[in-house]
Amino acid sequence: MGTERRLAARLRAANGWAVDIGLALLVQVAMSIPFVVARPDGLRPATWADYALTSLAVLPLVWRRRAPVAVTLAVLAAGAAYKLTLDGPGQPLPYPGLIAVYSVAALSPAHKRVSVAALVAVLIAPSVALNTEDAKELLFSFFVFGAAYALGRLTHTRQAYTAAVEDRAAHLERANRIEAEQATARERARIAREMHDILSHAVSIMIVQAEAGPVAVRAAPARAEAAFEAISETGRDAMVQLRRMLGVLREENTPEAPREPQPGLAALPALVERVSLGGGPSVTYETKGAAHPLPLGVETSVYRIVQEALTNAVKHAAASAVSVQLAYSARELTITVLDDGSGLCAAPGPGTGHGLIGVRERAAAHGGTASAGPGPDGRGFEVRAVIPLSPTRSIASSSEVGR
Repeated sequence: MGTERRLAARLRAANGWAVDIGLALLVQVAMSIPFVVARPDGLRPATWADYALTSLAVLPLVWRRRAPVAVTLAVLAAGAAYKLTLDGPGQPLPYPGLIAVYSVAALSPAHKRVSVAALVAVLIAPSVALNTEDAKELLFSFFVFGAAYALGRLTHTRQAYTAAVEDRAAHLERANRIEAEQATARERARIAREMHDILSHAVSIMIVQAEAGPVAVRAAPARAEAAFEAISETGRDAMVQLRRMLGVLREENTPEAPREPQPGLAALPALVERVSLGGGPSVTYETKGAAHPLPLGVETSVYRIVQEALTNAVKHAAASAVSVQLAYSARELTITVLDDGSGLCAAPGPGTGHGLIGVRERAAAHGGTASAGPGPDGRGFEVRAVIPLSPTRSIASSSEVGR
């Protein structure tokens, strides 16, 4: 970005020099016309000295952007010298002076503009007196120099407005870029949570059921068959959810990556059943209070919170029983997952803590809270999340999931 800005500044500077040189050449052409046309009889012919002095008044215009006040003073001095020392051809308009005044009005600060304008106004009267002493010429001179000054101020205003618009556009572009980067980061975090919940839960359940399978083969073949069937079902379910997640990342919706809604409250009984089968802890599921219809995003977050809590119970708690409870009240939904194990912190494992962070993030996305710690009697481990059901719930509740 720094290199591009420096290059743009150099191009603007080069373009400014080219414009000023071209303008000076154009003025020089206009100043040369009286020297090309034959003078009336009775007047001496124009000399090269006359032409050189008029050119001396034009030359400073090349630097009009860099030093507008100095250029104006140089042009006025050259014009005065031409009028007082030589009797050369007169000009229909004081082209260099008009351009110099315009440049001061467009480029100089207020105190310099006012000083130069006052000086020009004072010099107009004696200049006209030395030329024709005509009131019409006096009024015309005031008019053209006033118009040059006004045009310079209009140009300054237009440039300031353009610069403000460009600055605002650049600011909006930066803001949009930052917002896009933040949205990307939020989406990455969301996808990471989903992948963690899906894989961690599926792999934990499959490991527990696979470890219980050989024992069940010898003691209860029917139970072993159920365990292996649960492993297969858990793996298939994980594959379906992973395909759905990967399908969201692709632009096209292919048969291999269907975009069904994510699991909600209706899928909780099946989740509890999978965890209970084949050597996992015994899981009970109940609801209290009058169930409220929930947005799909809230339902999916509730499902993921329960899923993560059950995964932690299977992986870390060595629990034999887990209870899952959804308690509805008029203003909030309370999710409680309590196991009778030794407690999550008592048996930490790889990755402990990341899932609980995800639980808190999911609850916070809907304006709720989440906590985790020892059970009410000091035994086991409890994951508790509270999600408000009021209309002020976060907008994320209706837009985060179901993609």
